[in-house]
Amino acid sequence: MSVATQPAYNFNGKIHTRPELPLNLNNRGLHYGDGMFETLRVGRGKIYFWEDHYFRLMASMRLVRMEIPMHFSPEYLETEIEKTLEANKLEQGHARVKILVIRKAGGYYTPTNPDVDCLITAEPLNEATYTLNDKGYQVDLYKDFFKLSGLFSNLKTSSAQLYTVASVFRKENDLDECLLLNEKKAVIEGISGNVFMVNKAGELLTPPLADGCLKGVMRKQIIELAEEQGYTVKEESFNPFALQKAQELFFTNVIRGLRWTAQYRKKSYQNTVAQELTKKLNARVLLG
Repeated sequence: MSVATQPAYNFNGKIHTRPELPLNLNNRGLHYGDGMFETLRVGRGKIYFWEDHYFRLMASMRLVRMEIPMHFSPEYLETEIEKTLEANKLEQGHARVKILVIRKAGGYYTPTNPDVDCLITAEPLNEATYTLNDKGYQVDLYKDFFKLSGLFSNLKTSSAQLYTVASVFRKENDLDECLLLNEKKAVIEGISGNVFMVNKAGELLTPPLADGCLKGVMRKQIIELAEEQGYTVKEESFNPFALQKAQELFFTNVIRGLRWTAQYRKKSYQNTVAQELTKKLNARVLLG
């Protein structure tokens, strides 16, 4: 499958191939991080979990009081995604698609223009299915800064400084992932996804949304799949000490699926549940 040599992108419904993005100097995403985004996985033209992504984006825009254009229907955005995939010769391949919605330039902290810009990009993915990592992650805590609990922290915004700094820490310490904490010192998520823990009783635990974790689309899928397989799933807070007693620890996101942890400090983990859920996830995608 050939891929476009010069990546194409979709800006406000028009396809561009030039490397420069036609942004206003006073772009609010650049100056204030005033944007929301969704990252999607597409396989042979099918957008995985599209309905969940669409409604999360609309709910996020409403929460931050963005003006939602009348034409922003699921069908319209899906068509624009398809146009972007075709422009990148990815309509029959596997791709990572990002929708970024930014409030148009105008004003300082207070916006003066109610309209939004919409940028859609696409890039190829090598894996056709969700595949569990062969080598388990090496993980530790990131404790320099905390993510605040509360529903505002559930959103995927373009203000990602905490994740960026935590990623630098991860690289400096030769880690695969870091666990983020909220101001109450509870474990809430990883840098690039939600976190799940299997305790000694075989229960699957994940932090509640009120703790400040991302309202992940894959998080929702894993909760549903685990319940269908008969697991007891609990959305409850847990602190770092609980990690020492867990049987499994894994991370989830829409692009990679599940990523299991082999080592947290001196604690080692299994990946039995992560393997089973990965198989069920692929079955759901193929049948959905």
